[in-house]
Amino acid sequence: QVQVVESGGGLVQAGGSLRLSCAASGRTSSNYAMVWFRQAPGKEREFVAAVSWTGRSTYYADSVKGRFTISRDNAKNTVYLQMNSLKPEDTAVYYCAAGTIALGVSASYYTHTTNYNYWGQGTQVTVSS
Repeated sequence: QVQVVESGGGLVQAGGSLRLSCAASGRTSSNYAMVWFRQAPGKEREFVAAVSWTGRSTYYADSVKGRFTISRDNAKNTVYLQMNSLKPEDTAVYYCAAGTIALGVSASYYTHTTNYNYWGQGTQVTVSS
């Protein structure tokens, strides 16, 4: 079992920045690929960014590419999502998840919620205009 806990959400003005953290604990949690999804009211959960378990490969949704950066510190079992140039449309609950994903798979594999076994409770990000 792996436990995942997000933190760092809040209210920020458009153009501002936030850094989300995701702490994973449990059996060999550093061997899991980690991902951020988000869900806005009335919308489906959507992929934001992912990082392979080694940290060498990262993947982003087109909507956040160039503005968000995902990284991981396996020594601390923590994944970060640095969000810059935030827009009102980034407002959502952000969820972190962990999954067993082999290296070398297609990037699209990281974008499906069904490939992740362990989910956090989410953290609210609100961007005001």
